[in-house]
Amino acid sequence: MQNTFIFIAIGLIFFAILGLLFYIHRINDRVANMNKTLEHQYNLIVKMQSILKNKYATNAVAENAEMIYQDLLQNLIPIMAAIDIMPRNTSEHPLWRALGGIMDEYAKNPFALEKLRRSIKLDSEVARSIDNYMRRADNFLHHLTTTEPDGLLSTTFTDGLLGQSLTFFAQAKQLATQDNL
Repeated sequence: MQNTFIFIAIGLIFFAILGLLFYIHRINDRVANMNKTLEHQYNLIVKMQSILKNKYATNAVAENAEMIYQDLLQNLIPIMAAIDIMPRNTSEHPLWRALGGIMDEYAKNPFALEKLRRSIKLDSEVARSIDNYMRRADNFLHHLTTTEPDGLLSTTFTDGLLGQSLTFFAQAKQLATQDNL
Protein backbone atom coordinates (compact mmCIF):
# COMPACT_ATOMS: atom_id res chain seq x y z
CA MET A 1 0.00 0.00 0.00
CA GLN A 2 2.80 2.33 0.80
CA ASN A 3 4.37 1.49 -2.53
CA THR A 4 1.11 2.39 -4.21
CA PHE A 5 1.06 5.76 -2.54
CA ILE A 6 4.65 6.33 -3.55
CA PHE A 7 3.87 5.40 -7.16
CA ILE A 8 0.77 7.61 -7.12
CA ALA A 9 2.75 10.47 -5.56
CA ILE A 10 5.60 10.01 -8.05
CA GLY A 11 3.03 9.85 -10.87
CA LEU A 12 1.33 13.02 -9.67
CA ILE A 13 4.68 14.78 -9.30
CA PHE A 14 5.67 13.52 -12.75
CA PHE A 15 2.42 14.83 -14.32
CA ALA A 16 2.76 18.09 -12.40
CA ILE A 17 6.30 18.50 -13.72
CA LEU A 18 5.11 17.66 -17.27
CA GLY A 19 2.28 20.18 -16.90
CA LEU A 20 4.70 22.78 -15.58
CA LEU A 21 7.14 22.12 -18.44
CA PHE A 22 4.28 22.41 -20.96
CA TYR A 23 3.17 25.66 -19.32
CA ILE A 24 6.75 27.04 -19.39
CA HIS A 25 7.07 26.00 -23.05
CA ARG A 26 3.84 27.88 -23.94
CA ILE A 27 5.06 30.97 -22.06
CA ASN A 28 8.39 30.82 -23.93
CA ASP A 29 6.53 30.59 -27.25
CA ARG A 30 4.39 33.59 -26.33
CA VAL A 31 7.47 35.59 -25.28
CA ALA A 32 9.20 34.66 -28.55
CA ASN A 33 6.11 35.75 -30.53
CA MET A 34 5.97 38.99 -28.57
CA ASN A 35 9.66 39.59 -29.30
CA LYS A 36 9.05 39.02 -33.02
CA THR A 37 6.04 41.34 -32.96
CA LEU A 38 7.93 44.05 -31.08
CA GLU A 39 10.92 43.75 -33.41
CA HIS A 40 8.63 44.03 -36.43
CA GLN A 41 6.86 47.05 -34.92
CA TYR A 42 10.19 48.67 -34.11
CA ASN A 43 11.35 48.19 -37.71
CA LEU A 44 8.06 49.69 -38.94
CA ILE A 45 8.48 52.68 -36.64
CA VAL A 46 12.04 53.24 -37.89
CA LYS A 47 10.82 53.00 -41.48
CA MET A 48 7.94 55.40 -40.79
CA GLN A 49 10.34 57.82 -39.14
CA SER A 50 12.60 57.74 -42.18
CA ILE A 51 9.67 58.29 -44.52
CA LEU A 52 8.36 61.15 -42.39
CA LYS A 53 11.79 62.81 -42.35
CA ASN A 54 11.96 62.56 -46.12
CA LYS A 55 8.37 63.79 -46.46
CA TYR A 56 9.16 66.68 -44.13
CA ALA A 57 12.11 67.66 -46.31
CA THR A 58 9.98 67.28 -49.45
CA ASN A 59 7.15 69.24 -47.84
CA ALA A 60 9.59 71.98 -46.89
CA VAL A 61 10.56 72.20 -50.56
CA ALA A 62 6.89 72.22 -51.57
CA GLU A 63 6.09 74.95 -49.04
CA ASN A 64 8.98 77.03 -50.33
CA ALA A 65 8.33 76.14 -53.97
CA GLU A 66 6.63 79.44 -54.71
CA MET A 67 9.66 81.40 -53.48
CA ILE A 68 11.97 79.14 -55.47
CA TYR A 69 9.79 79.52 -58.58
CA GLN A 70 9.67 83.30 -58.23
CA ASP A 71 13.43 83.46 -57.79
CA LEU A 72 13.96 81.38 -60.94
CA LEU A 73 11.40 83.48 -62.82
CA GLN A 74 13.14 86.72 -61.84
CA ASN A 75 16.29 85.43 -63.49
CA LEU A 76 14.38 84.40 -66.63
CA ILE A 77 12.78 87.79 -67.29
CA PRO A 78 15.97 89.57 -68.51
CA ILE A 79 16.91 86.51 -70.56
CA MET A 80 13.52 86.38 -72.27
CA ALA A 81 13.62 90.13 -72.94
CA ALA A 82 17.09 89.89 -74.46
CA ILE A 83 16.14 87.17 -76.92
CA ASP A 84 12.61 88.51 -77.49
CA ILE A 85 10.62 85.48 -76.36
CA MET A 86 7.13 85.59 -74.88
CA PRO A 87 5.81 83.10 -72.33
CA ARG A 88 3.24 80.48 -73.30
CA ASN A 89 -0.34 81.62 -73.20
CA THR A 90 -1.60 78.96 -70.77
CA SER A 91 -2.96 78.77 -67.23
CA GLU A 92 0.27 77.25 -65.85
CA HIS A 93 2.45 78.87 -63.22
CA PRO A 94 4.34 81.85 -64.71
CA LEU A 95 7.67 80.01 -64.36
CA TRP A 96 6.44 77.07 -66.42
CA ARG A 97 4.86 79.43 -68.96
CA ALA A 98 8.18 81.27 -69.31
CA LEU A 99 10.22 78.07 -69.61
CA GLY A 100 7.65 76.63 -72.00
CA GLY A 101 7.89 79.77 -74.16
CA ILE A 102 11.68 79.52 -74.30
CA MET A 103 11.68 75.82 -75.13
CA ASP A 104 8.84 76.19 -77.66
CA GLU A 105 10.74 78.98 -79.43
CA TYR A 106 13.91 76.88 -79.50
CA ALA A 107 11.96 73.92 -80.91
CA LYS A 108 10.49 76.14 -83.66
CA ASN A 109 13.60 78.17 -84.32
CA PRO A 110 17.05 76.76 -83.45
CA PHE A 111 18.43 80.28 -84.09
CA ALA A 112 17.16 81.07 -80.56
CA LEU A 113 20.31 79.38 -79.26
CA GLU A 114 22.45 81.74 -81.33
CA LYS A 115 20.46 84.76 -80.09
CA LEU A 116 21.00 83.65 -76.52
CA ARG A 117 24.72 83.04 -77.14
CA ARG A 118 25.10 86.58 -78.47
CA SER A 119 23.14 88.04 -75.57
CA ILE A 120 25.34 86.21 -73.06
CA LYS A 121 28.45 87.43 -74.84
CA LEU A 122 27.35 91.05 -75.23
CA ASP A 123 25.20 91.71 -72.16
CA SER A 124 26.64 91.06 -68.71
CA GLU A 125 23.14 91.25 -67.16
CA VAL A 126 21.99 88.33 -69.30
CA ALA A 127 25.15 86.38 -68.48
CA ARG A 128 24.63 87.03 -64.76
CA SER A 129 20.96 86.01 -65.00
CA ILE A 130 21.93 82.79 -66.79
CA ASP A 131 24.51 81.99 -64.11
CA ASN A 132 22.07 82.73 -61.28
CA TYR A 133 19.29 80.72 -62.89
CA MET A 134 21.51 77.72 -63.54
CA ARG A 135 23.01 77.75 -60.04
CA ARG A 136 19.64 78.04 -58.32
CA ALA A 137 17.94 75.48 -60.54
CA ASP A 138 20.85 73.05 -59.99
CA ASN A 139 20.63 73.58 -56.22
CA PHE A 140 16.87 72.99 -56.32
CA LEU A 141 17.27 69.76 -58.31
CA HIS A 142 20.10 68.59 -56.07
CA HIS A 143 17.98 69.22 -52.98
CA LEU A 144 15.06 67.30 -54.47
CA THR A 145 17.32 64.41 -55.42
CA THR A 146 18.83 64.10 -51.95
CA THR A 147 15.59 64.47 -49.96
CA GLU A 148 13.12 62.51 -52.02
CA PRO A 149 13.03 58.78 -51.29
CA ASP A 150 11.69 57.49 -54.60
CA GLY A 151 13.07 60.16 -56.94
CA LEU A 152 9.80 60.60 -58.82
CA LEU A 153 9.52 64.35 -58.24
CA SER A 154 13.17 65.08 -59.00
CA THR A 155 13.00 62.96 -62.17
CA THR A 156 9.91 64.87 -63.26
CA PHE A 157 11.71 68.19 -62.82
CA THR A 158 14.96 66.97 -64.39
CA ASP A 159 13.24 65.49 -67.45
CA GLY A 160 10.77 68.36 -67.71
CA LEU A 161 11.10 72.02 -68.61
CA LEU A 162 13.51 72.78 -65.79
CA GLY A 163 16.04 70.19 -66.94
CA GLN A 164 15.56 71.07 -70.60
CA SER A 165 16.12 74.76 -69.88
CA LEU A 166 19.30 73.98 -67.95
CA THR A 167 20.62 72.05 -70.94
CA PHE A 168 19.65 74.86 -73.34
CA PHE A 169 21.27 77.56 -71.18
CA ALA A 170 24.40 75.45 -70.62
CA GLN A 171 24.81 75.03 -74.39
CA ALA A 172 24.40 78.75 -75.01
CA LYS A 173 26.80 79.63 -72.21
CA GLN A 174 29.38 77.14 -73.46
CA LEU A 175 29.14 78.52 -77.01
CA ALA A 176 29.50 82.09 -75.69
CA THR A 177 32.60 81.25 -73.66
CA GLN A 178 34.17 79.32 -76.55
CA ASP A 179 33.99 82.45 -78.69
CA ASN A 180 35.99 84.37 -76.08
CA LEU A 181 38.90 81.92 -76.18
